[in-house]
Amino acid sequence: MMAALRISITLSLIFGINLLTAPALRAQTTAQPVDPELRTLLQQAINSPNSFEDRFDAAVWLHDMSNRLARFIDNPKERVSILKTVHYEASRVNLEPELVLAVIEVESHFDRFAISVSGARGLMQVMPFWLDEIQLSDKNLFKIRTNLRMGTTILRFYLDKEKGNLTRALARYNGSLGKFKYPKKVITALNRHWFKQ
Repeated sequence: MMAALRISITLSLIFGINLLTAPALRAQTTAQPVDPELRTLLQQAINSPNSFEDRFDAAVWLHDMSNRLARFIDNPKERVSILKTVHYEASRVNLEPELVLAVIEVESHFDRFAISVSGARGLMQVMPFWLDEIQLSDKNLFKIRTNLRMGTTILRFYLDKEKGNLTRALARYNGSLGKFKYPKKVITALNRHWFKQ
């Protein structure tokens, strides 16, 4: 599944102009009602356990990614804290951790206290209405684990809903379905900073 996503991303970059401007993908952006299935997934995600499955692989990945993340975050302890959480939360929902890092780069530039003009919060810019929807008003979207748990669950949901079409899933995540500026930014960041060898 992860290898297929990498191939899909690479093909999107190679043939990006054709894929990103395909007429079939030019749907109008519409306001989306709250999806009950996504609400349930977020409720389940908040209650799932927190631990790495393979500590050795995580340690190797953390070392490499910490060096890459240094351009955004000076403090090594903060880098490791964010990376450990990204690695776990992405793996928990079968997403490439590097994809999540690219989304964070584009969404908040790794500012865990970022607030968008529309009110989205934290690293993955999660909208606060989700806390009310799943009855977690006491949770804080500026907490790294809460933000990433919800953001990765939402992204995975949209990737499944779009049957693996990363461009459309990213556009849904950003609330810009039918537009390609945001997906292109994320895919560019992914290949420039997180997938490169």
